[in-house]
Amino acid sequence: MREKMDFNGACACGAINYQCSEAPLAMFNCHCGQCQLASGGTFVSAALVKESALSITSGNVKYFRSVGDAGRWTDRGFCENCGTPMFAKGEIAPGLISIKPGTLHDKTVFKPSIDTWASSAPAWLHLDGALPKAHKTPNLLNNKTSTKVG
Repeated sequence: MREKMDFNGACACGAINYQCSEAPLAMFNCHCGQCQLASGGTFVSAALVKESALSITSGNVKYFRSVGDAGRWTDRGFCENCGTPMFAKGEIAPGLISIKPGTLHDKTVFKPSIDTWASSAPAWLHLDGALPKAHKTPNLLNNKTSTKVG
């Protein structure tokens, strides 16, 4: 049984608001090339939840589909009014959706447990030495980080 936890957030302009009724299943930073491109930065942070636990309480999320190097699709949700990246869901994890923690009203909810695709991070980026590093994205739902980087 999932831990009961309520948290919420919104886009920058406030047009889209959401509520989540369960604690995240996993929280991580992804440094893969697709996440770098989608974020316009060096990585994406994500809180993975069951899609059924997430409710959009106002506004409409617009999605853009991209296909990664492995040939799998990801739908990235954003506010079409202000452009805030908010969510992502993909072929690899049906029924799950990731929330971008920058949209959380209470940012302390987000506590990443791993840096995925760490070898793709720019050399100048200083990664948190306390977090395990993975070459790809391990199965985060069983808390294994067996693909640690040195």
